[in-house]
Order: sequence, then C-alpha cells, then structure tokens
Amino acid sequence: MAQLEKEEHILKEDLKFYFMNPCDKYRARHQIPWKLLLQVLKIVMVTTQLVLFGLSNQLVVSYKEESTMAFKHLFLKGYTGRDENDGTHTVYTQKDVYDSIFFAIEQYRRLKEISLGTVGYERGERRGLKVCKQHYHQDLIHPSNDTFYIDPNVETECLHIQHEVLASQQPHNMSAINSTFFHLELYRLIKVEISFKLKGIDLQTMRVRELPDCYVFHNRIIFNNQAHSGKIKLFFESEASVQDCKDWHISGCTQKNTHYILLFDGFVILTCLASLILCTRSIVLAIKLQKRFVNYFFERYKRYICSSDKLEFINGWYVMVIISDLMTIVGSIMKMEIKAKNMTSYDVCSLLLGTSTLLVWVGVIRYLGYFQKYNVLILTMQASLPKVLRFCCCAGMIYFGYIFCGWIVLGPYHEKFEDLNTVAECLFSLVNGDDMFATFAEIRRKSTLVWLFSRVYLYSFISLFIYMVLSLFIVLITDSYETIKKYQQNGFPSTDLHEFLRGNDTIACAQNSGQKAENSVTLICCCRRPAGEDDFILIN
Repeated sequence: MAQLEKEEHILKEDLKFYFMNPCDKYRARHQIPWKLLLQVLKIVMVTTQLVLFGLSNQLVVSYKEESTMAFKHLFLKGYTGRDENDGTHTVYTQKDVYDSIFFAIEQYRRLKEISLGTVGYERGERRGLKVCKQHYHQDLIHPSNDTFYIDPNVETECLHIQHEVLASQQPHNMSAINSTFFHLELYRLIKVEISFKLKGIDLQTMRVRELPDCYVFHNRIIFNNQAHSGKIKLFFESEASVQDCKDWHISGCTQKNTHYILLFDGFVILTCLASLILCTRSIVLAIKLQKRFVNYFFERYKRYICSSDKLEFINGWYVMVIISDLMTIVGSIMKMEIKAKNMTSYDVCSLLLGTSTLLVWVGVIRYLGYFQKYNVLILTMQASLPKVLRFCCCAGMIYFGYIFCGWIVLGPYHEKFEDLNTVAECLFSLVNGDDMFATFAEIRRKSTLVWLFSRVYLYSFISLFIYMVLSLFIVLITDSYETIKKYQQNGFPSTDLHEFLRGNDTIACAQNSGQKAENSVTLICCCRRPAGEDDFILIN
C-alpha cells in the first residue's frame, strides 16, 4: 500500500510538472525553456530567410513575366498588349494567318537587330525554329449544300528551319521554296505551331548581390483552328528554365555575399533541427507519461480513463511545430541548391518556406494563451472549430449545388459562370457582398427563360447565404464565446485527470456525471481553470 501511495505521489508530481507553463517549470526545477527560446529565435530567423528569398524570387518572376511580354510584342503581329479573356490573340482572315506566320519567322531572324533584352539564339545542331501543322487526313465540306465528308485521323507535318538558312533568305522566299508545306488548307487545318528556343541572362539579380541567372526560353506560338468558326486563336507560351552560366566573371563581393547567405541558411537548418528534436522528445515523453497514468488509473480504480483525458497529453502545438520544422529544413535545403544554381524549383521552395513561416507565427498563439485576455479568444477559436467545420459541411452541400446549377444553366450566357472554378469564385464573392450589380448586369439577355432563371438563382443564393448561413455561422462562434466566459466564471467541467490531481478518492468520468454535452469543450480547454481553492491549471 505504501509503495502504491509513493507511486501515486511521484505520478502526480510528474503530471503537475508536465502541465506547467515554461515559467512555472523554471521556478519548480530550474529547467530552462529551450523550446520557447528556440521558437522565438526561429521566428526571427525564418522570417528573415523568407524575406531574403522573397526578394530574390520576385526578381525571377518579374524577369520571366517581362520577358514573356516582350516576346509577345516581338513575335505576334499586331499585338497591343491586351489579351482576350483566355489569354489569346486572334486573326480572322487567311491573309492575317499567313502574315502572322511569316512575321514571327522574320522577327526571329532579325532578333539581334530589334530586341532590347539580353537574349540570343541557342547553339547546337537544332539551332533554329520548327514549324508544325496538324490537319485532318481528308476533309471535304460544302456548307452551301449542307454536305461534308471528313476523315478524323490527324496528320502532323513539321519543317525545321536552320538558323543559317534563315540568315541567308527572306521568309517569303522560303515560302516559295517550301510552297507545299506553307500552303495551308484551312478548311481541314487544326493548328499550326511555331517553336524555338532563346537564351537570356538576368542581370538584375546583382542588385541584391546575387549571381546572375542564365535562362533557356522554350517558346511556342500556336494557331488554334479546332473550332473552324472563322476565328483562329493565337497562343504564345513561354517556359523558362535556369541553367548554369558558363565562363562568367564578376568584379566585387557578390560571390562572398552568396556564401554568407548559404551560411545563414545552414544555421536556420540547425536551429530547426534542434527544435524538431526537442518537440519530438516532448511528444515521446508525453506518450510515456500517458501510458503510466492509464496503467496506474486502471490498477487503482479498475477502469479506463476518458478519451478526453488521453488527448490532454497530446500537444497539438508540438505536432504543428514538427511539421513547420520539417518544411523549413526541406525548403532551406532547396533554397541553398537554388542559390548554388543546382536547382530551379522556385515555386516549390516558396511554398515550403511560406507555409512553414505561417505555422511558426501561428505557433506563437500558444504562448499568448498564458495571458487571460488572449486566452479567451484562443479558447473560443478552439471550442467553436468543431461546430464550424460541421456547419460548413452542411452549407457546402448547398454551395456545391448552386455551383453546378449555375455552371450548366448560366455558363453559355455569363463569363463568370463559364467554368466550375470561376463559378465558385463568383459565388464566394457574392457571399461577401462584392460585385453584386455587375453579376446581375452582365447576363446576356438572349434567352428570356435563362434571364428569368438567373434572377431567381442569384436572389435566392444571396438571400440564403447572407441572411441565413452567415448569421448562423456568427451565432455558432458567439455561442462558443459565451460558453467559455461562463466556464471561466463558474469553472470548467472536471474530468478524471483533474480529480486525480486534486486527490479525490471518488472519481467519476465526465461521461457518467451528466456532462456528455460539454466534452467537446472539455477536450480542448478543460486545463484552463480559474486559480483558487485547490484547482490545478494544466497547461500543455
């Protein structure tokens, strides 16, 4: 019996220490809060790293976008800088089709004479451009007689024009030499594609003391005639890839600055690795402590503890910190590879670093929870989250119903309903009260039935979601806030864990004491009880 009491005393001491905040742990056992110090250090370092990478990434993205815009002006005849809704340029006559093709070839030939950028031709055997055309194998159409014969098999013909040939001939002379290829039977033509590669050097990175990047631009000009409606759409696509620059030399300290940034990234990795190890260790110790408590409780009281008490030991903040550390470590390694010009995955790296920084800043909320006023807001968010998620599932069913209905009915008559993604964005903006009049006004009144349906559709959606769904959404959060305020005044529902720490011999599970309705709140926040009498404040 004495052995059991001694074991119980040690277990209670360990439990009380585990649920203390970092300051209390330091006062009790002089344990330095390394995890807290690392999190503060991580916020500064990860944010600094993100800002440095963001400035570099902005230069990369701006160079790619500006180069693509320059290429459109260089190679698309009559391009004014304004694309249609789907990002295309259009031609409507046979003369415009031929002029646009030969204009692109001529501009490619005279690139060094007309271009303002640091771009040049690719070297190698495949230097030059390639023109491909796709058309139906056989096609015979007589619109006047409402008759046609078509073989849907598609044929592809390509012509590779060497740069040396371009330099020695005019494009129209080339069309005479290759008259068979450049004779386009437009009634069976599907598309024409002109592809070529260009190389460029981004010198603006030196403004932030980084090495310049060398790029290869894979450009394609596509004449799309799949609809055969008399309107040929021109698409310009440019994919840029970074490669190692050869035989370069830069005067100054740019290379030295790059070494400093790589050293800083290495220090960030070590800091996150230390945080990862400490948080993983804390979770392992918490699981062991949970097993000790479960086994002792069963041995002493001959029953298992409640599931809410088991979850008290699982600290969700540590899990979030571990995820953030892993993303930061991987993102930092990718950033170092990008800085060393061994990798070009800017988007993946920015996604990892951005998400990890978000999680690091969100993790600060845990430490704000030690203050009473901030704690109310945090507990309200935690308590209302399950209710809000269940409510969103129900409201989402109605929302998706409106999305599919609006797309199939209004899609042909309204540009905001042309595809499912655009419909979802349009309806979400209506829920927030944005762009309402424009959505009503832009419906094309070609069908009276569709126009009337659009009015019923929009009025019913706006009324349902703004006046009912949003109001109920706010009520759920308000109800959780009032519940938390009441618990802070009158005390949170007790669980087996709390009663055990108080030393009560008669322990009743919350499920058996008529508090089943409060389990969702107890599960998250029962550790926050007002100080007084012999209450224990459990902080995990």
